[in-house]
Amino acid sequence: NTAGTSSTHVTSSQKKKKGKSEEATVPAGASSADGDLIKKIIAAAFFAGFYGIAPVFYENCNKMAVGLSHPSIMYKAQTNQGNIIIVDDYREAYWWLKKNTPADARILAWWDYGYQIAGIANRTTVADGNTWNHEHIALLARALTHTEKEGHRVSRHLADYILVWGGGGGDDLAKSPHLARIANSVYRDMCPGDPTCRAFGYMDRNGTPSPMMEASMLYKLHSHRLKPGVVADPNRFQHVFDSKYGKVRIFKVLNVSQESKKFVADPANRLCDIEGGWYCRGQYPPGLANVLSKAKTFSQQEDFNKKRNSAKDSDEEEYLKKYFDNMADPQKAKEEARKKEKAAQQGNIESVKTSHMPKPGKKNGKLGKQTWEDTEYTTMIWELISKNDMETLATVLGQNPEGAHVRSADGRGPMWWAYEFKNEAAVRVLLKHGVSFKEKDKDGQTPIDLIQGPIRQVKY
Repeated sequence: NTAGTSSTHVTSSQKKKKGKSEEATVPAGASSADGDLIKKIIAAAFFAGFYGIAPVFYENCNKMAVGLSHPSIMYKAQTNQGNIIIVDDYREAYWWLKKNTPADARILAWWDYGYQIAGIANRTTVADGNTWNHEHIALLARALTHTEKEGHRVSRHLADYILVWGGGGGDDLAKSPHLARIANSVYRDMCPGDPTCRAFGYMDRNGTPSPMMEASMLYKLHSHRLKPGVVADPNRFQHVFDSKYGKVRIFKVLNVSQESKKFVADPANRLCDIEGGWYCRGQYPPGLANVLSKAKTFSQQEDFNKKRNSAKDSDEEEYLKKYFDNMADPQKAKEEARKKEKAAQQGNIESVKTSHMPKPGKKNGKLGKQTWEDTEYTTMIWELISKNDMETLATVLGQNPEGAHVRSADGRGPMWWAYEFKNEAAVRVLLKHGVSFKEKDKDGQTPIDLIQGPIRQVKY
């Protein structure tokens, strides 16, 4: 028994050793082969599934491609009388550009319409959907949302014509508060201390523009002769086209800088990555140097690769923080913006009392016989009358009575502008300063000749 037990024990031990030996001798490639098989099964299932949905995916891609590559610029609409019409204003405007402007004409418009203008009108645009340079878009936005005078100072170096979308809905004026914010992100003098630019926009649900919006170039062009008292400066812009239903308006830029136009067209002024290369960046003309000096390079919030450790970067972070704070409490931001604007307007009244007052000409030294020329002073008086800002006008002329007699280069002065805008209050103010309504401009027209339509008789 003992021997038998011992024999059994030895046999069991040998079995254990044998088992371990068998496990140790399992081929190493066996488990690898199983893994490969599983991978192949998964891959086959994936491709089978993809093959099943491939036709649907292909069809959807083609639908998207057709939709994106064929934007609709013509559509059906219904008038207030219930008539169905085809609105073809956009193609009509682009076609007008193609037929009525020089081949080298440059068109300033918001970037949304750049491709359509280039594709249909075959004209160069200031920006389009592939303009990735934020600073350039901000310059365009600044020109549109800044004052008419400042907008012209920029546009005369960049474009020959300006195209704006009107007619309500999602037109350029509806977009303009966003444009003002874009401009302010680079040109902080647009809305100092307010990244959301609340001073620019509508003041109520009736569409009353804020003073900043009302003074902008975009507002003047968009609402030219459509809203009472709104007329684009005829010394800066010429209205040349309105589409059938008022969806598009085109203005010719006057006094275009030919020097700047030649500069940007000269290949020698382009910066190529290598000599003879195809990638060549253009440069802004020297005439924009003063405006560009006010630009502040904008740091995108998503730019995670940039190390933010400089004073400039700290300023950017503060700007973004202020932006989101204002977005979170828009009412508070709007109230602060209005307070700042009111203070600025009061400051303007004080500053214009004595600023830019033209000196009498050498040959016409008598009061009211200044040399006929376009100055900042004549522009200021024109704007005060066009906006019906009688308080400021009275203050300015009270300080400088001779300002009532100034003339611009075309021989017209405050009385002409008062009649042009049918501004009876301005006529009364000017009459008190001894301005005659019988004087003639360089074309022999009197102020009364400018009246278009009925005007109530002013009691002299």
